[in-house]
Amino acid sequence: MLSDSPIIELDSIDSTNKYAMQLIDANKARQGLTITARNQTGGRGQRGRVWLDMPGQSLLMSIIILPVREIQEQFAFNASIATAVANVLQNTSRNWQVHVKWPNDIIVNDKKAGGILIENVLRGSKWTHSVVGLGLNVKQEHFPDTLPFATSLKLALGENIDMVRLRNDIREAILMCATTPPPAGKAMEEYNARLYRRGQKQAFSDTSGRWSATIIGAHNDGTLELKREDGTTATYQHGQAEWVWESVDVK
Repeated sequence: MLSDSPIIELDSIDSTNKYAMQLIDANKARQGLTITARNQTGGRGQRGRVWLDMPGQSLLMSIIILPVREIQEQFAFNASIATAVANVLQNTSRNWQVHVKWPNDIIVNDKKAGGILIENVLRGSKWTHSVVGLGLNVKQEHFPDTLPFATSLKLALGENIDMVRLRNDIREAILMCATTPPPAGKAMEEYNARLYRRGQKQAFSDTSGRWSATIIGAHNDGTLELKREDGTTATYQHGQAEWVWESVDVK
């Protein structure tokens, strides 16, 4: 079983993704090899953002995958991974509303509980490895005022969650969808079904300022389609349009 692949458990590391990449570079990687840590000193999020955690309170994990999809299906791979994580969390509590905020933030009850950072290794025209990094707030009871839209699974549930069991369940789900993936079209359909605020008006900002648009859905190439207030539609790459959390209740 792939879930029997080794798990390297570290007390502290700068980044589990970075550690996984070093194993790949040293030709020591294998399918399903997983790195976990109680603490990350240099955790990373999307587009170079810093991931902050308190030791022992977050699920911090990176899994090495040998992709079986075509190279042009990288976002379908990302989408299926994010959906798999969201599905595990939804099964943890039926009282939760679990979504994926484009492209891969994990949302529980309208607040961010974690994020996924997938880094792909391309050698020539071949997609050889992926590192699936997950940071999930599990035990935190307090967040700084600068993070009003952050949450943890403990806050959402009202009680502690077995982090080892959660790790194993999420790991198994990721390995399953990575090694026996659904067709790209099905992966995108399931992703869009979980897409946060799909069909609703949401505030964004870009170099032109702040504006609102209705979220239509994500496409195979990773772009997000939005319908602007003037009725026109446009697609945006990640980073071209920034999510404005303060307007989460825009109707």
